[in-house]
Amino acid sequence: MSMHLEGPWLSMQGKKKGKQKFRNAEQAAKARELEADWQALMKKYPAKKVKAQSGQLKDSYRLSIPADRDPRRFPSLDTGQGSATKAAPKVYTGDKMVGIGTMHKSNMVPIFSDQEAKDISTMRRN
Repeated sequence: MSMHLEGPWLSMQGKKKGKQKFRNAEQAAKARELEADWQALMKKYPAKKVKAQSGQLKDSYRLSIPADRDPRRFPSLDTGQGSATKAAPKVYTGDKMVGIGTMHKSNMVPIFSDQEAKDISTMRRN
């Protein structure tokens, strides 16, 4: 599809935010206070500087596993023996079912009498 047919939600340039407006001075003061608290937290716990592929430094957080939860310390147990046996194939051994018929597309249904087989065959052609 062409770009001129798409709406504004499919923007490749990102979203540009304008000046933030508040309903009253109280909300504006609260927003400024929250922003100041956030900046203080960012200063207290700075992000590690990492070189990007372009060569510029950028802020980035690195998550690591705590030392006491390192999964490499506890290898899984390998006894070398298999514990499961192959299940026997499920085969119908009775004598009541005549066969299997296809009703709709690939819907397989059991047929127990010749009359059911005739009903299914005429249902598909009507």
